Amino acid sequence: MTDTELLSSTITCPNCRHQKTEEMPTDACLFFYQCDACNATLKPRPGDCCVFCSYADTKCPPKTSGACC
Repeated sequence: MTDTELLSSTITCPNCRHQKTEEMPTDACLFFYQCDACNATLKPRPGDCCVFCSYADTKCPPKTSGACC
């Protein structure tokens, strides 16, 4: 797996199931994400640090490196 693959993840909207591959920040958590299809604003589920950890196919880099907020 290349570094580029590690820095992208596919987010699936829980409302409309729309999927989009996004770049993940390597040094921060993303707390809000707006779905392109239904305009829903996604927030992390309770216990998750960011929308990638809640709705994407890969956890965020800070979480996987143990340096999560």
